[in-house]
Amino acid sequence: MRPAEVVRRGADYLARHDIDSPLANAEQLMMSVLRTDRAGVYARVGDLSTVEARTYGRLLCRRCVGVPTQHLTGEAGFRRLVLEVMPGVFVPRPETETLVEVALELIAGVDEPVVIDVGTGTGAVALAIADEAPGARVVATDLSAEAVVLARRNAARLELHVDVRAGDLLDPIDDALQGAVDVVVSNPPYVDPSWRDQLSNEVLADPPLALFGELTVYERLFVAARAWLRTGGGVAVEVDARIAADVADAAARAGFRDPTTHRDLGGRDRVVAGRAP
Repeated sequence: MRPAEVVRRGADYLARHDIDSPLANAEQLMMSVLRTDRAGVYARVGDLSTVEARTYGRLLCRRCVGVPTQHLTGEAGFRRLVLEVMPGVFVPRPETETLVEVALELIAGVDEPVVIDVGTGTGAVALAIADEAPGARVVATDLSAEAVVLARRNAARLELHVDVRAGDLLDPIDDALQGAVDVVVSNPPYVDPSWRDQLSNEVLADPPLALFGELTVYERLFVAARAWLRTGGGVAVEVDARIAADVADAAARAGFRDPTTHRDLGGRDRVVAGRAP
């Protein structure tokens, strides 16, 4: 059977198991099996081999029990980049691209801006900024040793210069950068532990360290960021819509001017940003 027909049947199978975006998932899995792009999947006129068909079937079954597509393929697209991903490190998601857009707005017009990405995970946000603002100096931190290794590997493979350091919040940053940073950006762990029962198996596949957190994470981050930001420098953090107002209030209490909330493409409050006095 041709790949295009198998993909159609695979999408139907995923849909029956309530998997979101079943066709996109089915295509991604087939692209991984055939080691080609979407056009290559639909251009192939020959039937799948027995090995290819069995491999694809196993991937579909694993996807249906909640294994993220990115873990099955080993990669995730993020803005203009394709990142290596792996279990144990938070998988970047499309809604986080809004965080990158806000960060780029905050450094617009700044020559050679200094950007710090806190809790970098795969390096998605830091690497996207380095890619789209090539004059920026980007430093990234993460508490997870696995994340630090993966982010460094992604930076090397993509040939983007991001200085990835291990440690909590801004602790690993050189003292020489105090008062010289243009933007502190972060997608911190913000899922309230009480929401666990509302989460899908796919979300729960992410490491708890990168997933679950409370308002205190933002409060600590805002206080720490003030010591590093230059006058007029910006802070931008990803949020869940349910806590956006509380995070904006926390930013104001930390001294940031006029915190604003930005929506993602789905219309949900996704990013809170402010300027240092």
